[in-house]
Amino acid sequence: MSDRTLPLRGDGADPHAAPPDGPPGLTDTEEHDLEEEMPRVAVTRRRLVAFLLFAVLAVAFLYVVLPQLAGLDETWRRLDDGDPWWLGAALAFTVLSFLGYVLLFRGVFAGEGPRIGFVASYQISMAGLAATRLFAAGGAGGLILMAWALRRSGMRRRRVADLTLAFLVLTYAVYMMALLVVGLGLYWGVLSGPAPFAITVVPAIFGATVILATLALSVVPPDLQRRLERRAQRGRRFDRTAQRLANLPAAFSAGTREAARHVRGSDPAVLGALVYWAAQIAILWAAFRAFGEAPPMAVIVMSFFVGMLGNLLPLPAGIGGVDGATIGAFAAFGVDVDLAIVAVLTYRGFAFYLPTIPGAIAYIQLRRAVARWREERRAELAGAATSAGPAG
Repeated sequence: MSDRTLPLRGDGADPHAAPPDGPPGLTDTEEHDLEEEMPRVAVTRRRLVAFLLFAVLAVAFLYVVLPQLAGLDETWRRLDDGDPWWLGAALAFTVLSFLGYVLLFRGVFAGEGPRIGFVASYQISMAGLAATRLFAAGGAGGLILMAWALRRSGMRRRRVADLTLAFLVLTYAVYMMALLVVGLGLYWGVLSGPAPFAITVVPAIFGATVILATLALSVVPPDLQRRLERRAQRGRRFDRTAQRLANLPAAFSAGTREAARHVRGSDPAVLGALVYWAAQIAILWAAFRAFGEAPPMAVIVMSFFVGMLGNLLPLPAGIGGVDGATIGAFAAFGVDVDLAIVAVLTYRGFAFYLPTIPGAIAYIQLRRAVARWREERRAELAGAATSAGPAG
């Protein structure tokens, strides 16, 4: 398995099982985790120049060319006249949003060891967010960084995989439920706002499909891979292929069941997910209020989540994809395009670009913390070996 691949397994092993009898020490996998270097992205001069060029062109188009094409000169000048109180509120909502994200992370991972306290949760989650924003791949950069730090804290690979999937399920369950509930609520007239079919019902169907698929995968036995192991040992190619294919659904099932356990237990992680998304939407709402009248809240919610689908586009750092998709969603709802452009780009400045600064600082702090964890774990193992004495 590659160092930079999330370890997804579904062999049904007990993540809390005690190590086998014998002298204390590290297994080969644990030794690898202890020495594993922080994930890095190979950056050549050509890639760096291409990325910077794309970023400059995308920002120039969004902030300079687009207003000119749309004849939005007057509205664009309103950026200098935004209400400072509402801009201050947007900043406060930004802080609240990432506090919610840290709460979500800590609620999922903190019970797995003494090293994942609030400070470590902040460093890992904020560094992961910075990696997600700076590198494309649909957020994979942040997940790889998070998994690496958790393994270095002493958490077993299987447990890291299960909890990472639970973290994703809790995060995006709110997303999919919002698409379903708000989309149908607008279309059926329960919520206030216009209801074009393509921007309400179609996303609602997408959300419902993802929810149903997640529920279906949750009934897959987490130990499916182990159940198929005996058949695979017969050497038939079909059985070996079936065992490999069982890996992902079994792991996803384990993660989904873990997420359900947090929900049933009224875990703070659930509150963190709700706070994170609610504060993100509040940033966008405050951005509208800073420059004019905000559209109905249901329209803001639906446009926000539809626009987030722009993250799926293979763009460096996601620049331009979310901005354009969100502005397009507001336009489909009949919101003033010039005001939507100003509000969306203001939102992106607060919610996307601004947090990369504390995220980069957290990245540096995390490197130091992980180095300290490595020395602590080596000292613990040395102490355990001394106490055990020579093997009989």
